[in-house]
Amino acid sequence: MASSSTALSRFTVLDLTRVRSGPTCVRQLADWGAKVIKIEMPEGLDAGDPMGGPRQGPDFQNLHRNKRGMTLNLKHPEGVAIFKQLVQEADVVVENFRPDVKDRLGVGYDTLAAINPRLIYASISGFGQDGPYAGRPGFDQIAQGMGGLMSITGLPGQGPVRVGIPIADLCAGLFAAQGIMVALLEREVSGRGQWVQTSLLQAQVFMLDFQAARWLMAGEVPKQAGNNHPTSIPTGVFPTADGHMNIAATGQRIWQRFCEVLDRRQWLEDPRYGSSAARSQNRDALNAEIAEVTRTDTSANWVARLNEAGVPCGPINAIDQVFADEQVKHLGIASYLNGGSNEPVGYVAQPMTLSRTPSTIGSHPPRLGEHTDAILAELGYDADRIAALHAQQVV
Repeated sequence: MASSSTALSRFTVLDLTRVRSGPTCVRQLADWGAKVIKIEMPEGLDAGDPMGGPRQGPDFQNLHRNKRGMTLNLKHPEGVAIFKQLVQEADVVVENFRPDVKDRLGVGYDTLAAINPRLIYASISGFGQDGPYAGRPGFDQIAQGMGGLMSITGLPGQGPVRVGIPIADLCAGLFAAQGIMVALLEREVSGRGQWVQTSLLQAQVFMLDFQAARWLMAGEVPKQAGNNHPTSIPTGVFPTADGHMNIAATGQRIWQRFCEVLDRRQWLEDPRYGSSAARSQNRDALNAEIAEVTRTDTSANWVARLNEAGVPCGPINAIDQVFADEQVKHLGIASYLNGGSNEPVGYVAQPMTLSRTPSTIGSHPPRLGEHTDAILAELGYDADRIAALHAQQVV
């Protein structure tokens, strides 16, 4: 198995996660070279569809690259015993069960920390490991609603609108990965592991950022603002001759350049638009006047002219247009790896680069139990014992 990076190659991660938030966390570690063992129930023992889509579908494939995989029945005492053997040499365990499940299986933090005091144990849940909602099932859109995001997304008066990506899931996974890295750094000083916890609800509330600060510091309850920026005017979506574009002409100097490109220097003298405060107060009238001008030319022409003048702007791309964009291509955010038929398979690569230890897509997601026998052999199991474990559906 090709290494994805050398940056985290000294760490071993046991992956008990499913669906999205947990796999997102572990993907961050796997993509930077951590030795990840993805643990799943043996075929036929797991009911339903816990993976968030077909195994060969784009969603699963993009979440689980750069990992080894084994099957292990954690409802069987011998399966738990094997897992505890793995824990002895592991650095990290990541799980996103409901809070009570891990202890019921016998793989909770206290149990595993007693085996390996250096272990970093990361838990992602819907609402937290304790508290009045701890037992509730978590789901991204529920967190978007409870965390306030749907109240500020969409057009004014439209009613609640979900964001088009599972942002609570994704951010919870990213924050868990960050927490793991902080705990690993602290372990270098203390020599001790610890329990990292986050939830979809915590991640979503944190991601409110300045909107949350408006309430906490100023007592202001933000509302839906549609495509308008809530505080920086004019910022938003404007029609063009062939579609729409984004413009962010905020700040007095940029506002002046914007008026010059649109050949509307009179707006600089108009008391309704002369200052940032005035533009904010008269945003609807200003947006309507801007739209009359932007409709007269194409998106591409406006983007070129405004960027040349130093006015922030850009097209509004469909997903296919995103990956056709010359800057996206240059950044290498789409990474390709030959598949079984030698046809290249595209993955969404890491969004940051390191000069000496870059991340790559080293391997496709494992087939169910693909590395089970090899991992058991590394633990000292011989062929006969491995065969017996298969026969007993322990693995």
